[in-house]
Parts: sequence; structure tokens; C-alpha cells
Amino acid sequence: MVDAQTQEVVAVEMTANFVGDSEVLPDLLEQLDEHDQVASVAADGAYDTIQCHQAIRNKGADALIPPREGAVEWPSDEDGRTHPRTAIVQRCAEIGRKAWKQESGYHQRSLAETAMFRIKTLFSGQLKNRTFAAQMVEAYLRVGAMNKMTGLGMPESYSVS
Repeated sequence: MVDAQTQEVVAVEMTANFVGDSEVLPDLLEQLDEHDQVASVAADGAYDTIQCHQAIRNKGADALIPPREGAVEWPSDEDGRTHPRTAIVQRCAEIGRKAWKQESGYHQRSLAETAMFRIKTLFSGQLKNRTFAAQMVEAYLRVGAMNKMTGLGMPESYSVS
């Protein structure tokens, strides 16, 4: 999980290949301190599950997850309010998925993808250790080193004419 403002990795979870990304999101959110303010969580459509939406709501954040193709509205909350995911489904139907992504700020999700790219570019995409425990330590060290470099400063990009 990447903080969009600082571009630092704030939560990490190592899993086996057979574990889906959406299964891990609640654990990632639990790693954050209870005092950490999370405004929104942007993730791709694979995270469009009840568990992910509930974990995000429990953190007090907005879910920026595009509904899957053919998504149906979810039941209203117990107090009669429209479920936030249903509001996304309705808004996508009104203005289209592309416009919703721009309007909602969904594209900040690319910062997490960029952080993963930086890790793989700096340290390679493969872990060297053979045991899962050692691979976890190696991955956490890589994230720590990258966060240290990110804290020192990010490059400034601009177009050259």
C-alpha cells in the first residue's frame, strides 16, 4: 500500500502465489496505525468485493474501485442510505467508467504501480532467498531501502521542448 502524497510504501504483505490480492487488502489496512488518516483507497476491479469495501469503510475511507462489468447495485445500509459501492455503480452508469475514474481521482492508483516498478527496477523483480521466511525479510528490506531513498527526494520530471 502506497501513500499517494509521500509515495512511500506504508503497508506490505507477502503472500504465496495462490493468494489473491483482494484477500490481502483488509490485512494491509490493519497494518496502518489507528491514528493514520486514510482519505481513499484506489484499487483495480479485482478488489470489488464485499470484504474489501467493508475493510475500507471500517477505516473511514472512500473506496475508489471501479465496479466489475455487469455489476449490480448492493442493498442499502441498515439506516437506508445508499451503499457507497452502489453510488459508484450508479455514477458509472450516468457518466461512464472513464469519466468516473477521472472525476473520482482513481488514477492515483498508478502511484502504487509506479512504486512497485521502482522496487523491481532497483532490486530486480525476483527474490534471491529460497525459504519463504527469508524472502519476506528480503522483500521488507527492499521496501525499507526504497522508502529511505524516496524520503531523500523524488526526481522532478518535466517535458523538454
